[in-house]
Amino acid sequence: MEITVRKESSAAVVSVKGRIDAVTAMEFEKGLAALMAGGDYTLVLNFSGLDYISSAGLRSILATAKQLKAKDGKMLFAALQGPVKDVFKISGFGSIFKIFETEEEALRQI
Repeated sequence: MEITVRKESSAAVVSVKGRIDAVTAMEFEKGLAALMAGGDYTLVLNFSGLDYISSAGLRSILATAKQLKAKDGKMLFAALQGPVKDVFKISGFGSIFKIFETEEEALRQI
């Protein structure tokens, strides 16, 4: 898994490539926690390069979302592809979180 972060005026954009699974989920969650510790409470997660997400990855997202909610923050998702998009639909995450086709659309909604 590869994570890159870029700051926009209204959000931290987190691009993830590879897989978020039982091996990498904790690293992913710690990375998001570090952003929040630095004062970033609006996160746009760009999953255009994410090939796979497991239940461990979904748990990391839920744990982070709970922390963000306590800080009046928010998490938006962009560019979900293939199996990852399917997992979000099947798991009900599509009705819990705001999901956008592109990163630009997500940033416009902030």
